[in-house]
Amino acid sequence: MTETFGAEFLLRWLAAVAEAVEREAERLTELDSAIGDADHGANLKRGFASVAETLAKEPPSTPGAVLTTAGRQLISTVGGASGPLYGTLLRRTGKALGEDERFDRARLAEALGAGVAAVSQLGGAQVGDKTMLDALVPAVEGLRTSFGAASAAAGEGAVGTVPLRARKGRASYLGERSVGHQDPGATSSALLFSTLAGTARTEGAS
Repeated sequence: MTETFGAEFLLRWLAAVAEAVEREAERLTELDSAIGDADHGANLKRGFASVAETLAKEPPSTPGAVLTTAGRQLISTVGGASGPLYGTLLRRTGKALGEDERFDRARLAEALGAGVAAVSQLGGAQVGDKTMLDALVPAVEGLRTSFGAASAAAGEGAVGTVPLRARKGRASYLGERSVGHQDPGATSSALLFSTLAGTARTEGAS
């Protein structure tokens, strides 16, 4: 029988993301200071803390509403590029889940695929451009197999940005000097999926 999840699962996931981002904020900012504006960790920490607070105060009743609410909150509280990009990812994923009360892993992968496509369209980036897409695209593909596979693929994608030359975003201005640094957006995207896998593990889901 296919395991399904409700709004509670996503509420737990996003609360865990807020904790993980807070824990890793310094590292994310350190990565961003090498090839960006040195604000990625601080921006995401503020944004996901605001998301966790908003969702705890008035938890939406459907999975789709959890993600669209989170996405809206990120867009309104996070500066720079990461707010609109992560906000778009969550909002579009929530919209794809619709009004349904439950979803399974395959449905989540499909919905996240729509979210990732929206991020690609918004930022004009593709895999190989040294952006969050280098972690997001393989993660969605991995999610079709398991939560663990999604996490592993996102992590590999993030590390795989080190030898790449940035073609989009602030890092692209550095040209060849962007080579040799891990992309902060891909790193925070991998964090999202490692936390998702951890949330699934606590429910005994694979």
